Amino acid sequence: MDFQLIHVLNRGVDKRKIFLDDQDRFRFIHDLFEFNDQKKVNNVFHSFHKHEHNEYNDIGCHYIQKPAIPKRNLLVQIHAFCLMPNHYHLLLSPKIDTGISQFMQKLNMGYSKYFNEKYKRKGTLFEGKYKSVAIKNESHFIYIPYYIHFNPLDLEAPEWRKEELKNYKKAMNFLNQYRWSSHLDFMGKKNFPSVTQRTFLLKVFGGQEDYKNSIKAHLKDFSLENIKDNTLE
Repeated sequence: MDFQLIHVLNRGVDKRKIFLDDQDRFRFIHDLFEFNDQKKVNNVFHSFHKHEHNEYNDIGCHYIQKPAIPKRNLLVQIHAFCLMPNHYHLLLSPKIDTGISQFMQKLNMGYSKYFNEKYKRKGTLFEGKYKSVAIKNESHFIYIPYYIHFNPLDLEAPEWRKEELKNYKKAMNFLNQYRWSSHLDFMGKKNFPSVTQRTFLLKVFGGQEDYKNSIKAHLKDFSLENIKDNTLE
């Protein structure tokens, strides 16, 4: 199987919010970890590992704190992710031929079950199976991780999409305080390091320091035209 990069998006049905509080967001990020395994998982446990200085809560499953951690057989590599109120973005590579379809089925079904039980609702949570597009063009490949990590600016500075962002410092501060993406882990601030497999993209970025230095430059020069066929929105 050749190496592939796939941008995946799913949205709440009728564009409804799928994350209503931090518990929902923690649960979904836990599911990103828990369901990324070729073995069957129960999706009934989750644990958060608090740093001694309370800098982050890593995410894991019920067995991760035991001395001998069972080896996971990953379905996909999760290169990057971002949670928004009514949708999410993932950048994935399959580890096996059916890895993405298996992972996405487990992820969407598992989170939907949790959400419906918590909020006493029935029916479909997501607007469809999921949307996906293969990253084939080099410019798309360069820009798509930044696009995923810049998505939270829609909540604070939506003008970034029109290349009208003026206060770059404010935008950077917002991104550096937004927990619900893989951005902080790429910056070197441990947030949810167990969830993503960052080696490949960090090599592309040139390491954490080069990623940090590139953020502002990409904010200034970012154009959706560069990835217009890959945003899925």
